[in-house]
Amino acid sequence: MSGFKKFTDFLFSKQSLRYVCTTHFWGPVSNFGIPVAALLDLKKDADLISGPMTGSLIIYSLVFMRYSMAVTPQNYLLFGCHFVNELAQLGQGFRWLNHNYNSPKAITNEEKK
Repeated sequence: MSGFKKFTDFLFSKQSLRYVCTTHFWGPVSNFGIPVAALLDLKKDADLISGPMTGSLIIYSLVFMRYSMAVTPQNYLLFGCHFVNELAQLGQGFRWLNHNYNSPKAITNEEKK
């Protein structure tokens, strides 16, 4: 049996189709909008970043990465979604810190005080 035939048999098996029809699959798939938006926001101006919201999303993703491994069966798709979001939010957080505390604009504002 060829590798492609094995793959298509697995892909169209009752077990795979049953999985695709569950919230265990569609929840994380629909949730991937958050990390995709965060990755696209990495190109936008740092003035638009909300520090408190970014911090909240960092904690949110950490909690749900843990949750995805605590449920039975473990949800690796949900884990992947929140792992990507965690990386994107950490990138945004770094940009926010750099913009507000290390940029020439932030340094000039500190000197004026």
